[in-house]
Amino acid sequence: MTTGHVFIATSLDGFIARPDGDIGWLHEIDAAGEDHGYDAMLESVDGLVMGRRTFDKVLSFEAWPYTKPVIVLSRTIDGGDVPAALRERVRLKQAEPQALMAELDRNGWRRVYVDGGQVIQSFLREGLIETMQIARIPRLIGQGVPLFGTLEEDVPLEHVETRSFPSGLVSSLYRVKIKPVQ
Repeated sequence: MTTGHVFIATSLDGFIARPDGDIGWLHEIDAAGEDHGYDAMLESVDGLVMGRRTFDKVLSFEAWPYTKPVIVLSRTIDGGDVPAALRERVRLKQAEPQALMAELDRNGWRRVYVDGGQVIQSFLREGLIETMQIARIPRLIGQGVPLFGTLEEDVPLEHVETRSFPSGLVSSLYRVKIKPVQ
């Protein structure tokens, strides 16, 4: 079965964005020359699955950062929201996580980069995340969009490794120890 993998940064107090979605604070850390493993992670996946808000945020970047296929999960987006230059690389879906992963499995995808707070939460609840690489940025922002929401039950994690960097960024890799919902 296709497996989901998370690679994300949070403030030290656990937020992935400010309440208005701003992530500028992520780029204020001086991490020049530090290899946090992002490029290697992107190379290891067949494509990305993200939510509407993450897609909108990525569209605001100067250039589209992905060479791999991207699937945007949303019930509100339509084809007109995807710039013409990206229509060959971005697919829109309204599928539930289990159904989407089964479809990706049938299409030969083995590893998927899952991005965006709500999408990560929904995939985690359904047991579809295998690993999570979480970088903690040395900044407290006080309020914002949390990485994790409420859970029906605990999610046990196996710590694989933690690396610290001169910039103060601390990155931990975890393996999720729950079985997928059948």
